[in-house]
Amino acid sequence: MEQYKQEFIEFMIDCQALKFGEFTLKSGRKSPFFMNAGAYVTGSQLKKLGEYYAKAIHNTYGDDFDVLFGPAYKGIPISVVTAVAYSELYGKEVRYCSDRKEEKDHGADKGSFLGSSLKDGDRVIMIEDVTTSGKSMEETVPKVKGAADVEIKGLMVSLNRMEVGKGGVKSALEEIKEFYGFDANAIVTMADVVEYLHKRPYQGKVIIDDALKAAIDAYYEQYGVK
Repeated sequence: MEQYKQEFIEFMIDCQALKFGEFTLKSGRKSPFFMNAGAYVTGSQLKKLGEYYAKAIHNTYGDDFDVLFGPAYKGIPISVVTAVAYSELYGKEVRYCSDRKEEKDHGADKGSFLGSSLKDGDRVIMIEDVTTSGKSMEETVPKVKGAADVEIKGLMVSLNRMEVGKGGVKSALEEIKEFYGFDANAIVTMADVVEYLHKRPYQGKVIIDDALKAAIDAYYEQYGVK
């Protein structure tokens, strides 16, 4: 596993963005882990978050893109900090763009988008916090495609939960790739997290012991990709 992935797993734990216990998800599923990208709230945390996204995007897609698109709302700060980090780490200026939930009908920046406008020929990387069902792409992709003749190069999320999507067979990221025709990737997967943290002391304690791993395994028996 790449060093930045190991560091990102520790970073999620440190920021309490990734928690373990008993959680009821929006879907109604009872999960032994929960991911909340809203936990990144300080300047240093957001700076690091942007760096991890930038490294993952660079490692996965290279520099062959022009715009980072972060869907409202959580995708907005992620796209901004990643654009900053990409400039600092790789010396490449990329633009950020996000959609508005409600169209603005006044001022110089009226319209459906924040940040840079989308132009014909733009190559776009989509950025999200975490994708469980892929529902957000149903709303976002038509907006992006409708704004200009762009090419969506791929999607990057922070954590691949590795659960079945709406179709009940493939993961949400696999469904996105199949339906929309662009790659969908994550900085880390839950398999990476379990592999790295199982029985490994971190900050003086073992976060994923045998009992928690058994609970995670049971969850994936029911909801995981076969």
